[in-house]
Formats: sequence, C-alpha cells, structure tokens
Amino acid sequence: MKISELLDLCRREMAAAGVAGSADAEILVAALARVPRSRLFPERDREVGDLAGPLRSWIARRASGEPIQYILGAWDFFGREFLLTRDTLIPRPETEGLVEKVLDSWRRGKPPGGRFLDVGTGSGAIAVTLAAELPAAKGIATDVSQGALRVARENARRHGVGGRIRFLRADGTSALKCGDRFDVVVSNPPYVSEGEWRSLPPEVRDHEPSGALLGGADGLAVLKDLVAGAGERLAPGGELWCEIGETQGEAVGRLRSGSLRFAGLFKDLAGRDRVARWIKA
Repeated sequence: MKISELLDLCRREMAAAGVAGSADAEILVAALARVPRSRLFPERDREVGDLAGPLRSWIARRASGEPIQYILGAWDFFGREFLLTRDTLIPRPETEGLVEKVLDSWRRGKPPGGRFLDVGTGSGAIAVTLAAELPAAKGIATDVSQGALRVARENARRHGVGGRIRFLRADGTSALKCGDRFDVVVSNPPYVSEGEWRSLPPEVRDHEPSGALLGGADGLAVLKDLVAGAGERLAPGGELWCEIGETQGEAVGRLRSGSLRFAGLFKDLAGRDRVARWIKA
C-alpha cells in the first residue's frame, strides 16, 4: 500500500464515520507511516505495507470523540514531542504563551541557575520546557496524579533534563510547602468553573482529566491558594505566573496576598486574557 492509497482510504473512512477534517487524516497517516506530515505528498508513492487495520482502529477511536492527541499518544509543545496519556491534559498553544512569558522575564533578570516550581505539571510540558530552555536552572514539578507524574518523568528523561527536575506528588497548597525558595512559581491550574463545565466540547469534557480542568464554583479555587501561599516560597523579586480563563481577568486582577503584588495580565494570540503575573516585593 502506498502512502497516497492510505491517505485516500483514511479520508473515505473518516467521511463515512462522520469525522470531518483533512488535517486529522494527514496527521493519522503520517504517524502510521512514520513520515513527517510535510513529506506526505513528496513521498506519496512510497510503499508502507498494509496499514489498513491499524488505521481503521484509529479512525474508530476518532469517531468516538477521542482527541487525536491521545490516539497518537504524543503531541508537540514548544518544538518538542511530549508523551501523553488520559492522566494528562493535552498541551495547548495558550500554555506555550505562558511559557514564553516566563522565559522572557527570566532571561531579563533572573539568575541563570535559578529555581522554579511547576504546580500541576501534568505531562511535564511546562517544567521540561523551562529546564530545556534554561540549561542552568533547576526545578520541582508537582501533581496529585501518580499517572501524570510517571508521564512527566519520562518526558523529562526523553528531553535530557531529568536530572534537574524533582517530581513530587502534591496538590496546589502542599506544593508550596516543599521547603525550597523559588525564583518562579508557574502553573496552568484548573480554571474551568462549575457553570462552564457542561459547555466544554465533548472531546475535552469526556476525555481529558476533570481534576486538571475544574477549578471550583468560580474556577479560581486553586489559583486563590497559589496567590495566598506563593509569597512565602518566592525569593525577593520572585514571580508567580499562571494561566487563566479568558473571562477571569477582572477577578484575577483583584487577588492579592501579603508581599505578593499583582503585576498584570497578558493576552493570548486571540486577544483574550490568558496569563497573570504577580511579583514578590
């Protein structure tokens, strides 16, 4: 079977199963054929063997609503491939924006060998990226899920930073009591409110870990704990950075605690409030 035949089969079967989107077809075929997606058409006449069976299995999973990232078991974040399971959230561009902001601030004024804490690490995308982009930095990454921590440790190992990140099982409050002083505390906390939950796309609501999404009645439960406790764990001039929901900017801007000063909101590429920053005085 040639790549072009496999791609044609995928498109037909996906259409018959009611799955829209040529991009998904190309992604699935590229992964099965072990060819970069950009090479599908230049190499369309390459023979790849009979992959119809595995392809149909993947299409059935996609038709059931399973996100393509879980079907593949990996996804790209900040130019690196991260392993995923149902224990971890799918990395998203909004979180890449959070990491970009942290890195920009760190490079402007933090010591190269500074320390960071990633609260609710999931796949480890934030912690591993920070360690990879800041070769002298060290950090701690926490999560309540043992399954997520296993994935995060493996991603750290794969990207050569396992020796500079310590992974601990802890919730948001406990993470801030691990006895270290940090230059940066960063988190993509659960920020979906109870009222927003039913309006989430089924792909998200039915497949991604609810504990990593739901942030209580107003979506701010974990974030409030982080703001309340981070000041004691940050070094002078240290920063707390958090991803937030697009409607939460006004409420987040009112959160203060002790020596922690609110330092602004940052928008995502769609112009929505997405990242909040606090600085320890």
